[in-house]
Amino acid sequence: MAGFGFGTLRASVQAPRTIFSCFPQTVQVTLEPVFPSVSTCAESDMALFSMRILIRQTLLLLLGMLLAFGVSARTGSGRDVVFVSELPAEARQTLQLIRQGGPFPYEKDGAVFGNYERLLPKQNRGYYREFTVKTPGARNRGARRIITGGELNSPRELYYTEDHYASFRRIQE
Repeated sequence: MAGFGFGTLRASVQAPRTIFSCFPQTVQVTLEPVFPSVSTCAESDMALFSMRILIRQTLLLLLGMLLAFGVSARTGSGRDVVFVSELPAEARQTLQLIRQGGPFPYEKDGAVFGNYERLLPKQNRGYYREFTVKTPGARNRGARRIITGGELNSPRELYYTEDHYASFRRIQE
């Protein structure tokens, strides 16, 4: 059978039997288009339609999961990284003050950061400390912070948040 449009092409060959091979045999070839029945077309279209809906729903589910876990994905094992040179000037100034041990402009600088959002790796209380990154034009401390992990004067980990702990990026020296 050969493919033909929506249907197929059926070929049948009929050769009459002869007893004597001296007479030429006649061969008759019949070609007839064969179209699937209406119910087969409808079933095929319905199956294709159902498959498209399933694929669309699966993709929407995956997209929803990515959006729902976006914050966790940014701080999971494949954390976003920001290089010191990419930080705002105010964050680089705060890093310099942390390395010097102060003096810090805000009373809460150096306070224990509780990691209540659980976006940073779990550590004992007191491991993380927070420092304010000045926000130009803000009347209060603003939303930007640097979080340090480890010893106060020589932190092993540095994180930057610009959205008040909704997400973190590890600072790469």
